[in-house]
Amino acid sequence: MGGRRGRHARGRRSPRWPVAVALLALAVVCAGAILGVAALRRDARQESPSAAAAARVTPLTVSRTAEPVQWPRWGLTHTQYTPGDDERVAGPAVRALAAQPLVQNQHVMGFGADNPEPRPGVFDFASLDARVKLMADTGGAPVLTLCCAPDWMKGGRPGKTDWSLIETAPRQEHFDDFARLAAAVARRYPHVRRFIVWNEFKGMWDDRHGEWNAVAYTELYNRVYDALKAVDPGIQVGGPYIPVDTYVSGSPSPSEVSGPWGSVDGRVVEAVDYWLRHKKGADFVVVDGAAASHDGSLKPDEFGALGKFGAVTRWLRQRSGLPVWWAEFYPLPCSSIDPGGSCPALQWTGERRVAVTAAALMELAAGGAETALYWDTYAPRDKREGCPLCLVSSDDGAPTATLRLLQDFAHWFPAGTPLVPVTVSSPVVRALAQEHRIVAVNTTGDVQAVSVDGGGVTLQPYEVRWMDPAGGR
Repeated sequence: MGGRRGRHARGRRSPRWPVAVALLALAVVCAGAILGVAALRRDARQESPSAAAAARVTPLTVSRTAEPVQWPRWGLTHTQYTPGDDERVAGPAVRALAAQPLVQNQHVMGFGADNPEPRPGVFDFASLDARVKLMADTGGAPVLTLCCAPDWMKGGRPGKTDWSLIETAPRQEHFDDFARLAAAVARRYPHVRRFIVWNEFKGMWDDRHGEWNAVAYTELYNRVYDALKAVDPGIQVGGPYIPVDTYVSGSPSPSEVSGPWGSVDGRVVEAVDYWLRHKKGADFVVVDGAAASHDGSLKPDEFGALGKFGAVTRWLRQRSGLPVWWAEFYPLPCSSIDPGGSCPALQWTGERRVAVTAAALMELAAGGAETALYWDTYAPRDKREGCPLCLVSSDDGAPTATLRLLQDFAHWFPAGTPLVPVTVSSPVVRALAQEHRIVAVNTTGDVQAVSVDGGGVTLQPYEVRWMDPAGGR
């Protein structure tokens, strides 16, 4: 080997420039390949198929795009069924909802809306369009809740939707995909100015540590927040939409937020605090909850338990410095119709149910809540017999007493309405007043003759009475 190498070295020398040129060409090719791959990766991050499709979403044209002059504060969330879809009652139901503008909320997937992005970058907004148009046609102040996630974002196959997995959260590697979906929704409905991120921390309970995974939620929230603000900085975004559970006794984690109605679960307080410290930003803070404690009890009674709504609202306002929203509030000891009849409120008279709901709205208003949404349980007659907790009758589309109550509060006590003191001669009658109107509620099953604002009034059992101030303010 050594001799041969020596002979080659001693023989005729080949020119070196072809080798240099070859090496240079190879370097250029390699550099180009590296830069090309980097560019492809950058483009994939900046404009994936779903991102490009989201940017090309066409805005939906609706009948009304302007919100009411004053935020109504009170409203409803549409769920699996809505009277607007029920041909038997749609006409009168739409007129009933349009009689007084309310806040109206719709989830983007589930709760009456199909999968909006069954495949990456392939959108299907048909069912969501119908709900958004219903809100516009009835003069609602629209809100969209950004929940839930397409199956392919949580480990499922593109093009398939398993509704039994509706409460599964998107995987972390798909948080950006969910944020892009949120941006697509915002582009589709540019007249919708308020968005809630996710619902009740669905899929984010940490079994190992026995607590809410506020870290994962906040990461998802922040990515959605950035995506929405990139579409339009004027869009309002809120979270964390966590369920505020309370315990009368045996709490696994007591907190300082407490009263005769019980104690807020300390794990909820910790999750809210984490979100407040680490969020990119927020325009309002969102929670939901029931007057009943974790074990279903109402302490000290069905009216005393409502104090939770006012106390939690005041705590959130002080803690966050933000407007407070209740995405769901349940004044009654149940949140939906149970075919088995286990809901205690179904055994109450309709007047008693409305009185408890009215007292809850008073607590929320006195606590300073900016928005409170009633979880409507409407179902057509062929799906469920009777609908005592619905806002519209499934028989003829007429407004129920609860819908009229929400509309009266929206008319007289929209967000920002200054409250004035009002005197009542008996503690069993509650009252809320603004300059031109008073609402009083008899919290007993007996007739009550009392003085309200200096004027005498006789209230029937569980009656809700609207009246002018006695002094004629």
